[in-house]
Amino acid sequence: MEQTHFNEKYPVYEARIDKNETTAKSTTEVIERLKAAVEADERTKFIGTFDHLAHTRDIGGEVADGIVGAAHVVFCFGIKLPNARVMAVRPRSIGVTEFDDHFIVNFLEPPMPMATEAMEGWVKALRDA
Repeated sequence: MEQTHFNEKYPVYEARIDKNETTAKSTTEVIERLKAAVEADERTKFIGTFDHLAHTRDIGGEVADGIVGAAHVVFCFGIKLPNARVMAVRPRSIGVTEFDDHFIVNFLEPPMPMATEAMEGWVKALRDA
């Protein structure tokens, strides 16, 4: 995974996964695998999925050339609620963007190293071919 900054501000972890590196064949299959990882982790609570591509098209928004799928799996670690500010960085999500020959899977860096490690592991596990 590569750690970058989106808009020079937001720390993002991102992986490009070529379709020949994974047995997942679609955005839906990648999301289902991430959902299963979330549900298998006792520290996390699955919240839902969001089809970002469908939403953007439904409202007449713009979609970059080459994107054939885009969705999020939404969940929360929530092992502590130490103050009100932590609510600003919850819940978490992992985004999956599909192109003809690869996926881009990314997430905003969480404030807990344990969460970062778990999310990195789930994404890395997608490379199973």
